[in-house]
Amino acid sequence: MAPYSLLVTRLQKALGVRQYHVASVLCQRAKVAMSHFEPNEYIRYDLLEKNIDIVRKRLNRPLTLSEKIVYGHLDDPAKQEIERGKTYLRLRPDRVAMQDATAQMAMLQFISSGLPKVAVPSTIHCDHLIEAQLGGEKDLRRAKDINQEVYNFLATAGAKYGVGFWRPGSGIIHQIILENYAYPGVLLIGTDSHTPNGGGLGGICIGVGGADAVDVMAGIPWELKCPKVIGVKLTGSLSGWTSPKDVILKVAGILTVKGGTGAIVEYHGPGVDSISCTGMATICNMGAEIGATTSVFPYNHRMKKYLSKTGREDIAKLADEYKDHLVPDPGCHYDQLIEINLNELKPHINGPFTPDLAHPVAEVGTVAEKEGWPLDIRVGLIGSCTNSSYEDMGRSAAVAKQALAHGLKCKSQFTITPGSEQIRATIERDGYAQILREVGGIVLANACGPCIGQWDRKDIKKGEKNTIVTSYNRNFTGRNDANPETHAFVTSPEIVTALAIAGTLKFNPETDFLTGKDGKKFKLEAPDADELPRAEFDPGQDTYQHPPKDSSGQRVDVSPTSQRLQLLEPFDKWDGKDLEDLQILIKKHGIRWVVIGDENYGEGSSREHAALEPRHLGGRAIITKSFARIHETNLKKQGLLPLTFADPADYNKIHPVDKLTIQGLKDFAPGKPLKCIIKHPNGTQETILLNHTFNETQIEWFRAGSALNRMKELQQQ
Repeated sequence: MAPYSLLVTRLQKALGVRQYHVASVLCQRAKVAMSHFEPNEYIRYDLLEKNIDIVRKRLNRPLTLSEKIVYGHLDDPAKQEIERGKTYLRLRPDRVAMQDATAQMAMLQFISSGLPKVAVPSTIHCDHLIEAQLGGEKDLRRAKDINQEVYNFLATAGAKYGVGFWRPGSGIIHQIILENYAYPGVLLIGTDSHTPNGGGLGGICIGVGGADAVDVMAGIPWELKCPKVIGVKLTGSLSGWTSPKDVILKVAGILTVKGGTGAIVEYHGPGVDSISCTGMATICNMGAEIGATTSVFPYNHRMKKYLSKTGREDIAKLADEYKDHLVPDPGCHYDQLIEINLNELKPHINGPFTPDLAHPVAEVGTVAEKEGWPLDIRVGLIGSCTNSSYEDMGRSAAVAKQALAHGLKCKSQFTITPGSEQIRATIERDGYAQILREVGGIVLANACGPCIGQWDRKDIKKGEKNTIVTSYNRNFTGRNDANPETHAFVTSPEIVTALAIAGTLKFNPETDFLTGKDGKKFKLEAPDADELPRAEFDPGQDTYQHPPKDSSGQRVDVSPTSQRLQLLEPFDKWDGKDLEDLQILIKKHGIRWVVIGDENYGEGSSREHAALEPRHLGGRAIITKSFARIHETNLKKQGLLPLTFADPADYNKIHPVDKLTIQGLKDFAPGKPLKCIIKHPNGTQETILLNHTFNETQIEWFRAGSALNRMKELQQQ
């Protein structure tokens, strides 16, 4: 019999078929569901392949993995203008995910659209409203009581409009997505800035605001400025105390908190194969801290292993067939290239107060002494969406087990946050949770908890100078406990565990000794743990609510007397005039006003409340030196003007007592600057230019009063 590839070639020629993937003609490939929860929603690798072929012929060059997945989801691949860093792409994401804090506004906006059902598979995840206080079960019960009306609203809205609902206690959105919904080649948007976690499974997963999610759920093409691509080539392999977290801590030190803005970070090279799938997710997750649009790894055997272990072997087999489209082309071009030799990479710890202040663990104690940072560690915290995998918990337990063998427990307080109910149940079954409790740890609820500031901290007073170490992703001032004097450092879970046992930043587990209960000195060995459980995962409690097939009789639960929820009313349309005499200071007296900001305005949040509240209070424009991507889009969606100084030095020309007039809105057009007249109290005036990134569609949002208003206009046409 002729070889398989030769047989396929003959069939293609006989049928007049272009050189598509080898199995397409023989069997048209079996349909594979996107997830167990949506058996009738299928992975469309065939469409991805078709779109990539169209774009490849147009661009006539090798493509990066990021380009393959992004361009493979273009609404019109034949006509879409494509230029990295300049053009806006109209995309068709595969699915939407929302966490409970942002889902409230997203679902309220979707309800206002008047549409009966979501157009793409969508889910809501209850993880942000559970405060860490006493421990997992007690904290969960308290959260269910306090947030009952929010949970009822989200559950009933999900049931009404066809959105899957993950109840409180199910776990953190990004871990749930990795376990159930992410897959190689997926384009997923999520209403949380750490949605890029799914890049660890080879998907392009991007954090957005709720209004963007509404567009996709409404079946409207989603717009994204064509990303640049930063390549990170990994060589060597991880070993010893060095972990996947150290890769992104190193990258953050190189690129800083805004070095990835407008770009996708694409990891590649032989070093990738030494990193587990969940380790790759850790790296992609924290890519949000460098401002990156998202991060991604190429499909490999580690991802295949993870898919199989999480009950998705059929997806892994399909991905194997399309693997050429799930890795970068040889010779593809990156806008910037960083190379990291994993053999030389040392354990890192970043902070305090910013995630890009990178230090080798071996040096942080000396730096802390010099800078006057507290050396004593008050609390060590492991888990969160960044580092709460089975492997993370296993490596931390391996460190803790050594301390226990020598009669030691943590000198610092110690908390553990499982990433999901599946992780919690499995580490309980396999003994990791008990080891971590015995060393002094408290297991918190399967939720975000202290990572996002949901922490009822009692051991210090506000304003008290102290140090904590976490395996989280963010450590901005006051982020974890609302105390501006808390010096928060981020590192790997195993380093957090070692430091919590030692109780000081001056401890380096690679070289330093601890003293056991018997008075003898010993050194911790580098932890080793399975990346996945040897037995199957224990799913734990069932926490998923399927939307009903028939939701015609479903009522959405919003109390008219609620202090937390309210059905939305549309904003007023633009009145067709220039914005004149805008007050610079915020006054809740009906005065239209403008905000003046500095660099990377809106950094660190996907929540559109930061755009909705200024709009409700009369805000019309935000003028800055630069914007964080998600917040800039949120402002546009709510009918505000995010503008930047054409000359950043003009920032110094404006004072709080001035008034501004923004001119040129009648001729508002893409790429055309607006004029700003600065009126000083002494009667003098200055004129400066303001740039913007609006395209035609976004200008229509502004004229209509908001993106939601424009959606309704289009429905009526």
